Amino acid sequence: MSLFKIENLTYFYPESNTPALDNINLEIEEGDFILVIGGSGSGKSSLVRVLNGLIPDFYGGRIGGKVFFKGHDIRKMDRRKLCREIGMVFQDPEKQIVQTYAEAEIAFGLENLGLCPEEMLRRIAEVVSFMNLSPIMDSFTANLSGGQKQKLAVASVLAMQPHVLILDEPTSQLDPVSAEEILNLVKRLNEEMGFTIIMIEQRLERCFHLADRVILMENGKIACDGKPQEVSHKIIKKNLPFIPPVARFFASLDFPSVPITVKEGRKLLRSFFNEDTSPDIKQEILPCKEIYSGNLKERESIVSLKNLWFTYPDGQEVLKNVSLNIKEGEFLAIMGENGAGKSTLLKVLTGLLKPDRGTVQLFGKNIDKNCFKEIRKFTAYLSQNPNDYLFQDTVEEELLFTMKNFDLKDLSIIEEILETFHLVKYRSKNPWDLSSGERQRVALASVLVTKPRLIILDEPTRGIDLSLKKELGNFLRNEANKGTTVIVVTHDVEFAAEFAESIVMMFAGRIVSHGKKHEVMDTSIFYSSQIGKICRGIYDGVLSFKEAKDKIFPLLEQKLSSSEQKMEVNIR
Repeated sequence: MSLFKIENLTYFYPESNTPALDNINLEIEEGDFILVIGGSGSGKSSLVRVLNGLIPDFYGGRIGGKVFFKGHDIRKMDRRKLCREIGMVFQDPEKQIVQTYAEAEIAFGLENLGLCPEEMLRRIAEVVSFMNLSPIMDSFTANLSGGQKQKLAVASVLAMQPHVLILDEPTSQLDPVSAEEILNLVKRLNEEMGFTIIMIEQRLERCFHLADRVILMENGKIACDGKPQEVSHKIIKKNLPFIPPVARFFASLDFPSVPITVKEGRKLLRSFFNEDTSPDIKQEILPCKEIYSGNLKERESIVSLKNLWFTYPDGQEVLKNVSLNIKEGEFLAIMGENGAGKSTLLKVLTGLLKPDRGTVQLFGKNIDKNCFKEIRKFTAYLSQNPNDYLFQDTVEEELLFTMKNFDLKDLSIIEEILETFHLVKYRSKNPWDLSSGERQRVALASVLVTKPRLIILDEPTRGIDLSLKKELGNFLRNEANKGTTVIVVTHDVEFAAEFAESIVMMFAGRIVSHGKKHEVMDTSIFYSSQIGKICRGIYDGVLSFKEAKDKIFPLLEQKLSSSEQKMEVNIR
């Protein structure tokens, strides 16, 4: 008997005439590791909300079909019993955290289960140790970074020890190392303890190889369902972006067997270009062409930070002697571990926080009360939480509010921005009726309608699918080519490798590395792209799929066509 069985499921959200789920039929076995992928608004989150009983009981709307859990109709099951069996970590940790202190947050669910103090203490100690949360146990939850809040939300659910764990983008705000820790823990729960895992994720390079099955959602329907290797071929044939770079690399060449890990990819690539031939091959590979014009050193400095120090009221020293110059038209990605001081640096840079020591200059002027209003006309800043920017009744009114606030008269930019971020069809909708990824795009649009000279974004790819992420990256890169300076804090290594010009690495409040992206990422272990990892030592200096396609694919095609074992290669 299947753990979950869905029969002819169709669901409409309240006041919607378009089904969020359209005739879904699905079975999930106990112990499965299911990865659910697809574009924003494709029905991923709606599907998992059905599995844990939130739809339709909490969200309302119209529903048809049946959903069974362990052979019982899920809508007729006792809610308390269902909560014991199925745990869910939501996409936005802000919506899940209810307590003021971290330890109390983990204990909250256990208290509701009615556990004795001794059992609660044991579970809290276990999950805190597993997830390395000891340093924040006494912290006020509102003061935690976005990534720390996400780890805390995961810990609070794991402590309840459900048999089914549903995760909606659990690593979207985590640095690569922290993300690996959580995913490895989830994999252990699946393999060693028999947990059934159902995960939604956009950053597929982190988890595609962990799944037993991959389900691709499109327009509320299941478009593909199968093993990762099988789904990779189907997705490439559909010309969709929803596979990680390593799988895309080999599936695009129509290999019969598609590697889904860096280890497998390196082994297969090395089999075509062995040690004896690789030196000659490397000579054929030209340096990756710069996508930006002009010498970075010759450009005007737009942002200048000198000897910056900042300490929060609780005594936590977050920025330590930070100095940084950012040039006109530079596309800079700031990366580093959670709590390294990246978001604080942006807040000091934009004047939201005042440094203890040091100076901040934008456009040649010191940030102070006298010039702040003037400078903000040329600066667009989007923080980690897009919900902070949404308070109008419709998407269009959000953009109009910004225009009015800055006394801007040319409303034609609104149409341009709505089209750029695929928001035209949502212009009359309330932003709070949209998915998390869609709200992220609305918030982005609301700060970019001013045509700023400086764009500062904190985790802008959070909740955005791969297709829209590519469009955002191209948009920002085009703005940089026009002379706009772009600063992005991100944990998305693939996004930085594809679009950024230069990289800053932060650790414990200090800048530990700053340079062109190839200089920084080629020598990094954790902060390097999948393509960079499979090519390192074979094709040094290649970081992105585009670079690999331009430089490696022709050589690999030539190698394959000259081989005695003829293989038909169709480069897409």
